[in-house]
Amino acid sequence: MNDDELHRRIDELVTEEHKLERAHVGQALSEGEQQRLADLGVQLDRYWDLLRQRDARRRAGLDPDDAEERSADVVERYRQ
Repeated sequence: MNDDELHRRIDELVTEEHKLERAHVGQALSEGEQQRLADLGVQLDRYWDLLRQRDARRRAGLDPDDAEERSADVVERYRQ
């Protein structure tokens, strides 16, 4: 996935995230909606991580296409 594709996918996920949140202002999300919101957050973290890897590789003079998407377990552990 190149940078443009990553940015486009991030924008799509953020739009879905905001739409879900706006649809329930003042109301609780259903269990399924809460799970979807959590899933969106994880996928966004993974894409941002991949974009940062690509940028770091580019700045280091390496091929950004060699960056690899990390698992949710790895990316989510960064917060701990």
